[in-house]
Amino acid sequence: MATQAKRRRVAGPAGSDNDPAPVASFLSWCQRVGLELSPKVAVSRQGTVAGYGMVARESVQPGELLFAVPRAALLSQHTCSISGVLERERGALQSQSGWVPLLLALLHEMQAPASPWSPYFALWPELGRLEHPMFWPEEERRRLLQGTGVPEAVEKDLANIRSEYYSIVLPFMDAHPDLFSPRVRSLELYRQLVALVMAYSFQEPLEEEEDEKEPNSPLMVPAADILNHLANHNANLEYSPTCLRMVAIQPIPKGHEIFNTYGQMANWQLIHMYGFAEPYPDNTNDTADIQMVTVREAALQGTKVEAEKLLLYERWDFLCKLEMVGEEGAFVIGREEVLTEEELATTLKVLCMPAEEFREFKDQNGWEDDKTEEDSLTITDIPKLKASWRQLLQDSVLLTLQTYATDLKTEQDLLSNKEVYAALSWREQQALQVRYGQKMILHRLLELTR
Repeated sequence: MATQAKRRRVAGPAGSDNDPAPVASFLSWCQRVGLELSPKVAVSRQGTVAGYGMVARESVQPGELLFAVPRAALLSQHTCSISGVLERERGALQSQSGWVPLLLALLHEMQAPASPWSPYFALWPELGRLEHPMFWPEEERRRLLQGTGVPEAVEKDLANIRSEYYSIVLPFMDAHPDLFSPRVRSLELYRQLVALVMAYSFQEPLEEEEDEKEPNSPLMVPAADILNHLANHNANLEYSPTCLRMVAIQPIPKGHEIFNTYGQMANWQLIHMYGFAEPYPDNTNDTADIQMVTVREAALQGTKVEAEKLLLYERWDFLCKLEMVGEEGAFVIGREEVLTEEELATTLKVLCMPAEEFREFKDQNGWEDDKTEEDSLTITDIPKLKASWRQLLQDSVLLTLQTYATDLKTEQDLLSNKEVYAALSWREQQALQVRYGQKMILHRLLELTR
């Protein structure tokens, strides 16, 4: 696939393609706040896969510092000009997302004429042109992404955003009219900023000893959020007490773009959170989901009498008690491994074991004296599984494939015809890559169960 397809196409910035003013202003701001950019890198729209990016002016070696962002230059609920009131009223700003304080900080700073972050905002994408599926018409979203899990995720997002805005954000802005002009009191603007935070913010990882704590709040990291994404990235962000450092992890030849990673993300997550997908087969982190209830449905197909059906529900309830399954959970299948290996192996085992064996297993509360090789479930192990396990897995994959609006051959025909593919809209191309990657994983799994 051409490099041009590997992109973080959230939107184009508001300035014209050749307007150097926003970049010059941003670079001056970097100097003022102590954000050190290596002379070997340049912020540019030339030679990047999407919008602004960062390009190597000279060859860079692994371990070289590309830039360092002092913590004072980060934009967060703690560094913004209304940090005091956000801290005093933090109890009223609790939400499911945990993003409300940062979003209020952004709503204030973006309309404040003297905001110290104004040159940084000039490099933001135009909010009205964000390409996240939450901004697609519902009909288009369902038509293009049916079966991928994205429409359901977006519907939850939209409901949560609306609830958060009217119950927390708007009352806070109404209570502080001196801090928020009428033009930022808009659900649509709030939704756009949520998408921006989804795509551009960073979350500092917890230390090992802090694992039990709530996750850190998101923050905006100027310069770091300019970098586009690749699974096979060549730079990585490191956190230290005084600054955040972007460091090369691969040789980067002169003229090549510098890529960060947004994490090990499947294509459905990339399109949901960032508005793009990596073209097949570039995303080595791609996955396909089999809904847990789909496996139950497949098992129910094999029951002939009411007693068998009741026993199956008893088995399912026991799996719920073991916390192996849930009504909204999914088994996650990667290209090389089953990411939910224990959950899927235990589910197949419990649903397929003879009734007497299940009674004994249940009496022991799911504990066994010894684990067998069948309890491990890597992709390469699947052909060695018991026939009953393979059959249940096969039936579950077939049911999953039925949830898509199109079959694999239809997708292959679109991808193999360059003229037809080029004529598709941006959204159609990205959705096709999501569907195709998932179906390739599911079809491979199907072959291994036969």
